[in-house]
Amino acid sequence: MSVEHASTHLIDAYARGDGEIAADEVWALEAHLEACRVCRDRLSAAVATGVPAVTALVRAVRSDLEPLLSATVTMPRGRRRPTWLSRWSTPTMAPWLAMIMSVTVLALLLDLAGHGAGAAPVPLVLLLAPVLPVLGVAASWSRGLDPAYELTASTPRAGLPLVLRRTASVLAVVVPVLLAGGWTTGVTAAQWLLPCLAFTSTTLALGGVIGVTRAAAALITVWAAVVLAPALTTSRTPVALDRDGLPVWALILTLATGVVIARRGAYAVLGAHR
Repeated sequence: MSVEHASTHLIDAYARGDGEIAADEVWALEAHLEACRVCRDRLSAAVATGVPAVTALVRAVRSDLEPLLSATVTMPRGRRRPTWLSRWSTPTMAPWLAMIMSVTVLALLLDLAGHGAGAAPVPLVLLLAPVLPVLGVAASWSRGLDPAYELTASTPRAGLPLVLRRTASVLAVVVPVLLAGGWTTGVTAAQWLLPCLAFTSTTLALGGVIGVTRAAAALITVWAAVVLAPALTTSRTPVALDRDGLPVWALILTLATGVVIARRGAYAVLGAHR
């Protein structure tokens, strides 16, 4: 199967640092260079020919750094994270996921204690399930919590695929815990799973505009004010979590997913980490 290589004009312009290259072309070229040795060799030749000063600078820096790098103590293998884990999560996600699971367990214990006392309040697991994964999504894509956010955002593959991988890793941990809690308290998955997915996709959709962290904070605040507080006050299941409202959640999920796909280029910008 033939491989389509980058054009000579594009490689030469990239080697010169031409600022007129479109952003999507830059990202596509850098992603292609990761897997294509032929184009990397062509780029190296273009730099050496068209920008000799850059080649001289790189060689000078390399000659200065080589003695320091050879003397640097490498990290023991036991401390290194597996490559696949680094692609799907960040070190800061672990405490946040632990916190989310702790909140779920606490809500479950409170629900069981309430049922044991003869009361019939709205299950806390039902009220918290739609927004708990949003906390993990915000933590996995937050510039304030990820010390390597600039390095991550500057890589060619740091756009929507990385956001979706981290979101999927959060859901893979949180959803089974919520399923177990819902089963224990008698809450059906249909009541919270669709709102949960809709909230998560809406967070990503708004995150492309105002940043994932800000979007998560805004949605959680609205949920707490409009749904959580009234439900705890009246001890009634909110209309938003009624089974009749599931088509509305399905529509929200569809629209938010469409926005995420349409604005997929926004997640390659540092602003999406806010």
